[in-house]
Amino acid sequence: MPILTNGSPQEDWIDPDDVPRPVLIYGFVADKFVGVELPSHVHVKSQLILVQRGVLRCEVAGGLWIVPPQSAIWIPGGALHSVWMSGALEGYNAFIDPSVSHCLPQRCCAVSVSPLLRELMRRGARLPSLYEEGGANSRLLAVLLDEVAASKIEDLHLIMPADPKLRQLAEAMMAAPADRSTLEVWAKRACLSERTLARRIVEETGMSFGRWRQQLAVMLAIQWLAAGASLQTVAADLGYESVPSFVTMFRKTLGTSPGRYMAERYGEG
Repeated sequence: MPILTNGSPQEDWIDPDDVPRPVLIYGFVADKFVGVELPSHVHVKSQLILVQRGVLRCEVAGGLWIVPPQSAIWIPGGALHSVWMSGALEGYNAFIDPSVSHCLPQRCCAVSVSPLLRELMRRGARLPSLYEEGGANSRLLAVLLDEVAASKIEDLHLIMPADPKLRQLAEAMMAAPADRSTLEVWAKRACLSERTLARRIVEETGMSFGRWRQQLAVMLAIQWLAAGASLQTVAADLGYESVPSFVTMFRKTLGTSPGRYMAERYGEG
C-alpha cells in the first residue's frame, strides 16, 4: 500500500471492506490537517488507528477518545464513528476482518502500543493490498493480531452525554477547559437547576460533574503534553492556579504523575 497523504489521488483511497484479505494496513502522513473531520461512518472490518505523530480525536457511540502519539484506538466492526484531525499527523491504520478478530476487544477502547506492535504495523503497511496468503505475510499479520490482543487498555475515554442540552454544555466545557466555573454556574448557563444538572450528568455519563470534568482535563493534558507542552502551560490552560494542584488532580485520576505517565507510555521513539 502507498503511504496516503491529504494529497493522494482518489484511486489510492481503497475501501477496506472491498479488499478480500483478513488484514489491510496503510500508512498516512500529512504536514498539515486544518480541522479535517471524517463524518460518522461504519466499516464491516474492525479498525486499529495507531498515531505516531500528532493527535486525533475519535467519537464512537457516545464516547470521545483522544489518541496521542504512541497510542492507538480500537474500533470494532459495525461501530458508527467519526474522526477529527488537526495539525501534522503520521500513523497507521489496520482494518481487520471479523473472521480473525473474535479474540480482540469487543468494544471501542484506547490501547497502548508496544515497540513490536508499532514495527508490525510499519511492516504490514508495506505489503501490497492483495498480498499472497498462507506464507510469511500471513504469519506476520497473525503475530500482529496476537500483539493487539495483548495490548494494555488505556483510560483515555470520555463518555459524552446524548441529551442535546447536556451535549451543548459538554462541548462548551471542551472549548474552554480553563473555565473552572462551579456546577451552579454551568447549570445556569444550561437553564437548569443545580440539582437537575448534577442528576442528569450522572444519568448520562455515570460520573459526577466534577469527575467528568477531571477526566476531560486529564485527556486534554495528555494530548498537550504529548505535543510537547510544558507542565506549566498545561496547568494554566486547564485553569489550575499552580502546577502542584494540577499534578495532584492527575495523580488522583490516573494513579501516577504526569511525568511518569508520559515517560512510561510515550518515552520510546
